[in-house]
Amino acid sequence: MLFAFEDVHEKHDAFISVVCDEYCFQVGETAFRDDDSLAGLQMRIEKVMNVAIAREVEQMERRLLVLATVGSAGPFIGLFGTIWGIMTSFQSIAASKNTSLAVVAPGIAEALFATAIGLIAAIPATIFYNKFITEVNRQAQRLEGFADEFTAILSRQIDERS
Repeated sequence: MLFAFEDVHEKHDAFISVVCDEYCFQVGETAFRDDDSLAGLQMRIEKVMNVAIAREVEQMERRLLVLATVGSAGPFIGLFGTIWGIMTSFQSIAASKNTSLAVVAPGIAEALFATAIGLIAAIPATIFYNKFITEVNRQAQRLEGFADEFTAILSRQIDERS
């Protein structure tokens, strides 16, 4: 399979782990500092979460380029094959000086076959690209929701400490 989402929850947990590790590290560093450091802590944690979200989304989108390319280029490759098949038919007509079905059929068959192959590749690629990009966007929204919720909790804790 080109793209698998079976381990999305593991990646989500890994993202949370990275953010929590950074939070614990930063809290440990600022435990004996003043209130300005706590505000800076929140900004650093938000930055870490944004970077982690961007990395996760980039990693999920990385494999989608192949599907997008096949989905968009497949019909054109099929069209090229169609033109090639029609040219073959015209060359057969010119060589035999006969327009019977037996002369034209092989080239037309090649043309139809090339068109079908292009569409057989493009249609599933486009369907799966749309499915996977929707899933990537859904996961990105979940990660951003987690980051917002985590930031709100962190802000409350900082306010309580102050």
